[in-house]
Amino acid sequence: MPEPEEAAKAPPEHVTRALDPRSLRGLAHPLRLRLLRTLRQYGPATASRLAERLGESSGATSYHLRQLAAHGFVEDDPSLGKGRERWWRAAQEGISWDDSLVENADPEVRGAADLLLYEVATNHTQELSTWIATRHEWPAWAGASDMSDFTLRLPPAAARELGERLHALIDEYRDVPEATAPDAERVRLHLHAFPQREE
Repeated sequence: MPEPEEAAKAPPEHVTRALDPRSLRGLAHPLRLRLLRTLRQYGPATASRLAERLGESSGATSYHLRQLAAHGFVEDDPSLGKGRERWWRAAQEGISWDDSLVENADPEVRGAADLLLYEVATNHTQELSTWIATRHEWPAWAGASDMSDFTLRLPPAAARELGERLHALIDEYRDVPEATAPDAERVRLHLHAFPQREE
């Protein structure tokens, strides 16, 4: 067991939630995904604040936050709020899943997986479009941003290995000392890898 001093120095762990068919069905709703993403990016909030930010009714955000809580994706933040005001926070920093959900025998599970994938792709497109539209506001980042794409010829096993190595490299940058530099900002990385027909 680490000494208290060592535990204090240890970098915080990046906690992810592994999806199963039940939790996937609980998450696979456009507003729930937007609520969870907003809590992860901007921190705790009330249902009414989330409704205002997302252009939804507070009744809708309250209902879907309760559904997310029932599946363990969000939780109360007891350090915030006064009286009846309920603050919510994300319970994990990310999600993970495997191909068994996409290939599940239950069409409802496969449909939920498809919805989740399309919502993620839509969010990536929106984030990239926002960056392009606002890049003039970030002059120091002109040479630091990246919109590269590559085409390789790989079998599935090599593509999987490449993805694992890229994830490991990204993990090395999670808690670097530079994260506290005065010019440090939240940086979003999108990683897509998929086969493409040659004709």
